[in-house]
Amino acid sequence: MFVAEVFASLQGEGILAGTPSFFIRTSGCNLRCRWCDTPYTSWQPEGRRVSVAELVAAARASGLRHVVITGGEPLLQRELPALCAALKAQGHHITVETAGTLAPEFACDLLSVSPKTANSDPEGVWRARHRRLRENLAPLRLLLQRHPNFQLKFVVQGEQDMPEIVALVDRLGVSGERVLLMPEGKTAQEVAQVAPEVARLCLRFGFRFSPRLHLELFGAGRGV
Repeated sequence: MFVAEVFASLQGEGILAGTPSFFIRTSGCNLRCRWCDTPYTSWQPEGRRVSVAELVAAARASGLRHVVITGGEPLLQRELPALCAALKAQGHHITVETAGTLAPEFACDLLSVSPKTANSDPEGVWRARHRRLRENLAPLRLLLQRHPNFQLKFVVQGEQDMPEIVALVDRLGVSGERVLLMPEGKTAQEVAQVAPEVARLCLRFGFRFSPRLHLELFGAGRGV
């Protein structure tokens, strides 16, 4: 697999926020979100080839039950099914984080999908491709059918994002308790500026609030 970094930290987002976890961050992405907080896995992908056996051994050595496979876009990695199977055989709880634009078959305990909305659209040559990929819901529908234990996390800048989010949730037929709104920001300070409004939107629309604990606790940077 093409991997940018592996590290132990607390899960910062979603329904498992605060859970000690071993992270495998793959490198490479088929989207180009303009606010991407890990550009070293998307806009300028960095990393090295790491075997499934090495990753499984590193997860075991961490002593942590929870493993989070993130990116980048992990679903681009052809070794993902083998990695998930090996981690599961070792007794790990597996979260796979994805934008939901691809639908290979793999096994996990929690599918964490971050569907991208218009606030992610980049400028320039990537704009049309990025938009075309994020607007195709067929892979996402298939993923949700295969993985009944899922969460949807949306990056929110403000109330202007809500009509698109509500429409998408309705099209997918997903209950509000599975939907989390997450303040956009690359630093704890930026997140803090948006968080109160996002909290109010959660109350208004009946969605859950997702913190970004890693930024609050450890700051922006790699390996957190």
